[in-house]
Amino acid sequence: MNGSGADVALLARELADGLAVGDAIDSAVEQLGHRSGLTHFESKALAESSHDSIRGFGVLQQFFDDESIEEIWLNRPNEVFLARGGVSERIFLALSANEITTLVERMLRHSGRRLDRSSPFVDAALPDGSRLHVIIPDVARENWSVNIRKFPKQVWRLTDLVDRKVLTLQQARFLAGQMRTGKNILVSGATQAGKTTLLCALLAETNPSKRLVTVEETFEIRATNFDWVALQTRQANLEGRGEITLRRLVKESLRMRPELLVVGEVREAESLDLLIAMNSGLPGLCTIHANSAAEAVQKLCTLPLLAGANISAEFVKATVASCIDYVVQCRMLPDGSRQVSEIVSVVWNPEVETIKTLPIEIGDRA
Repeated sequence: MNGSGADVALLARELADGLAVGDAIDSAVEQLGHRSGLTHFESKALAESSHDSIRGFGVLQQFFDDESIEEIWLNRPNEVFLARGGVSERIFLALSANEITTLVERMLRHSGRRLDRSSPFVDAALPDGSRLHVIIPDVARENWSVNIRKFPKQVWRLTDLVDRKVLTLQQARFLAGQMRTGKNILVSGATQAGKTTLLCALLAETNPSKRLVTVEETFEIRATNFDWVALQTRQANLEGRGEITLRRLVKESLRMRPELLVVGEVREAESLDLLIAMNSGLPGLCTIHANSAAEAVQKLCTLPLLAGANISAEFVKATVASCIDYVVQCRMLPDGSRQVSEIVSVVWNPEVETIKTLPIEIGDRA
């Protein structure tokens, strides 16, 4: 094929004065096609690649457009991995290290976050809601490590997850009822187990007029509430100032009159502030990485201790028992599908002054 995306980009910029970028690209392709004798199909392909190059994410744009793809990651140039339905595959693309750098810089432009030797890794939300994670050398060995986690564009409800065999109809009805009565639910599971998807489905069961405040490291949560404030953390600047942590955001959210507080994922001391908020009568939701519901509770009893030496384990355990009503454990099956594997209630055992989890039996899986 004669002509290239670079030729079109150059000509499009010359024509862009007074034209929308898309119109400029189409006009440039038409002119270049006449000069080079391109066929209709060659012109169409050139226009599509040029749109991706100028307005999208180059050769990766095709994977953003493919809704069956859940995640995209690159370990080195010319090598891309994709995940569909939890199953990964390896493909090869003509993609150089310089092109990867250019694409990542374009992705980060929207977020305002930076990536350099003083800050060699970054988490950022892309315009379509996908999550970008990048690590550069010398933290990564030789090449840039790039991960892009995509999320469904629509908010799935619990009934949608029933249709996908993620949970049973009885489980969905039970969880929907608990959400409507303001229960506090902890969603746990391993990476890629579907925690955020289930969290959003649970949110969809609440009254949409409730004032919702969500707190995350990067924007991932999707909700339909009319009164919704979404907050995300911010990294420090080049002088090491301006960082806004998850714990700071949880504290700030309590001054915003929330009727429902959601923390995308608890990892450290912010778990203490979330528990204190729940203990004051504010309904809340959060996710946590754990291999079982019991381990999730145990981890939630440990993380608040990171807040300081004056926080006792006995206080944390009693607070967790009084705040968390249910734990929903998610898992990914060998075939890549997701499933709610257990739902447990969290209760305090006064005889030994500790927490125990009780399985909730809600019918067999269809």
